[in-house]
Amino acid sequence: VATVGAEVHPMDFTTTRGKIKFNVWDTAGQERFAGLRDGYYIQALCGIIMFDVTSRITYKNVPHWHRDLTRVCENIPIVLVGNKCDVKDRKVKAKQITFHRRKNLQYYDISAKSNYNFEKPFLWLARKLSGDAHLEFSEAPAV
Repeated sequence: VATVGAEVHPMDFTTTRGKIKFNVWDTAGQERFAGLRDGYYIQALCGIIMFDVTSRITYKNVPHWHRDLTRVCENIPIVLVGNKCDVKDRKVKAKQITFHRRKNLQYYDISAKSNYNFEKPFLWLARKLSGDAHLEFSEAPAV
């Protein structure tokens, strides 16, 4: 289901360094909401850019979303995520996903439906934000 405007989802994680919370702002990817997104990005400490691997147009939008995010928030850690990797009719193949290499971003295939790799982007960001490359989640996050 497409997001309209923005939704905020607080996500708590227990780590080897204590509890951390990500306030996940799920912003609408549709172009008609582009003007609103900048306001949601202000003071962000990190970012996840997510596209749908079953929709080529969402991957084509990744450079625009990245440009908008980095224009407002310079030098924050950003992860690129391809969602719905469990769907058999994948339109964006792994070898076609190259944007993250050009921009030096971490990339993960995930499935929000099955929770496959769901924690990986958050763990990577938590390590970057804490400066602790060995930080681990000590409990599975509640999703």
